[in-house]
Amino acid sequence: MCGIIGYTGQLESITILLEGLKALEYRGYDSAGISFFHNNQIQTVKTTGKVSELERNVIETHRQDLSSTCGIGHTRWATHGGVTDINSHPHTFGNVTLIHNGIIENYHQIELEFATMGKYPRSQTDSEIAAMLIDHLYQGNPTEAIKKAVKRLEGSYAFCILFHDQPDVIYSIRLGSPLVACHNSQGSFIASDLVALLPYSKDYFVLPEYHIAKLTKSEIIVTDFDGTIISPKMLHVNWDIRSAQKNGYPHFMLKEIYEQPTSLHSTLIPRLNQDFLPDLTMDHIPNRIFDSINRIIIVACGTAMHAGLVGKILMERLLRIPVTVELASEFRYQDPILCDNSLVITISQSGETADTLAALRLAKEKSSTTLSIVNVKGSSIARESDYVLYTHAGPEIAVASTKAYTAQLACLYLLTYHFALYKERVTIKECQEAMKNFSAILPAIQKTLELENEIKEISQNIIKTKDVFFIGRGLDYALSCEGSLKLKEISYIHSEAYAAGELKHGTLSLITDGVPVIALATQSHVYPKMISNIREVRARGARIIIISNGDFPMENSIYDYRISLPMVDDFLAPFTAAVTLQLLAYYTSLYLGIDMDQPRNLAKSVTVE
Repeated sequence: MCGIIGYTGQLESITILLEGLKALEYRGYDSAGISFFHNNQIQTVKTTGKVSELERNVIETHRQDLSSTCGIGHTRWATHGGVTDINSHPHTFGNVTLIHNGIIENYHQIELEFATMGKYPRSQTDSEIAAMLIDHLYQGNPTEAIKKAVKRLEGSYAFCILFHDQPDVIYSIRLGSPLVACHNSQGSFIASDLVALLPYSKDYFVLPEYHIAKLTKSEIIVTDFDGTIISPKMLHVNWDIRSAQKNGYPHFMLKEIYEQPTSLHSTLIPRLNQDFLPDLTMDHIPNRIFDSINRIIIVACGTAMHAGLVGKILMERLLRIPVTVELASEFRYQDPILCDNSLVITISQSGETADTLAALRLAKEKSSTTLSIVNVKGSSIARESDYVLYTHAGPEIAVASTKAYTAQLACLYLLTYHFALYKERVTIKECQEAMKNFSAILPAIQKTLELENEIKEISQNIIKTKDVFFIGRGLDYALSCEGSLKLKEISYIHSEAYAAGELKHGTLSLITDGVPVIALATQSHVYPKMISNIREVRARGARIIIISNGDFPMENSIYDYRISLPMVDDFLAPFTAAVTLQLLAYYTSLYLGIDMDQPRNLAKSVTVE
């Protein structure tokens, strides 16, 4: 959530700032603004609404002269204070102009202290209080003022700061919230997300926490709090700006759904050796970490947590050790039982999810082995984990996760079979057969995408409903949770997922005449039970949409619509079924006229608690 872009160099900064904010729109926001040096004075333009509105305001306000070579820009997702122009970033107080991602938890206490001095903020934001504090401590040395200020601040932050008497220089510091930066012959760039830097460089670094970056036209100097200059680790991204563009698709979400055969190929194939066995050598995950593990805890939020639910079922069946899946937002507050025999797997597309990062840090404090499944190299979760499995899904721009979800599933499957083979829970032959089946999922997904017209018809028939229910058993229930989330988050239709066997324990009271029930029936060992559950809701007037693995025989009278997926191994059905549910949510949103790439109130990367 929120986006940051900063630039100082030889080029026109306003254009870079506006284009950078457009690239960051997918993160979710409700207002936008920029500040820039012009004739050694800082000018600020900000507004509620979209970046396009900001761009119009910039042209109207500065139509005579847009020359500037240094500035900062921000898209805000409201946390403190309503969605208003004055609450938008950047915030200026005295000599300081600042943009901020994160939350300052003790801002009100500092605000009260300033009130005793007769100083009051103009906005309702915690961010302006940070600007007030830095300005209060500023005595001509920006670095010292920043260091003193952040020692007072509690919470998370990524700051980009302009000082009015320091033309063409940007100062940055972060804790919790991400910042990446790069320098080349065109100047110095900093942003909250790599996609804003891609037009200028594929080489970048992550600003370390509690380090101050000074960006000038000629260099970026990074110092620690002792004043020691450090050389940050440079990283290289192997995808280009076209990966973060629509490339002819009407929406990012549809593009990313169709990219899943490619993203799964990138995740899976490099991790299979010549004997068709899982090989995690490239990930530097040694087998010895599995020697003493007697418990696995998967910690994640939202879609990533739903991937964990699938992983739990697979792991327990193959490894025969207990696996729990925990919501990261609740994990720390439950006083979890952790020890050095626990493997804690954290899953996050961005690698910056605040709750998941906090859970990871707690696990490390308790001496548990930590392994993360993330998509972004150099992200906080990746850097702080003992071991990392990168999903290699490429940039995911739409807020609703699609290809990241299936790539996370792929990593969990690979990890499980690698672990099971090492612990001799499966034979080499069994593992090879499983990996061959796994490879076959790529053409199966391609065939699933060809069912688009059938899915469109179903979407058109549920757009007027107020409630939708998903039911399934085992892996199908885990997948139902994700399908329900996809539908509700981008179509705004109320949706719930239930374990099918629980219907008779209360949920049947919600089934009324005409209510759509999406029944997942991909698991052969519970197929007869699932058919019985479908009959239960059918008898109470539900409209039944069945999604099956292959063309299992069933009576036409028990369903209104049926999607028969390409036949795959039961363990692998979540991949083809997930693609189906993603397309169902996409087209339902499309027919309702909703912007599925940027649904209301939601952000792509949740970097605050």
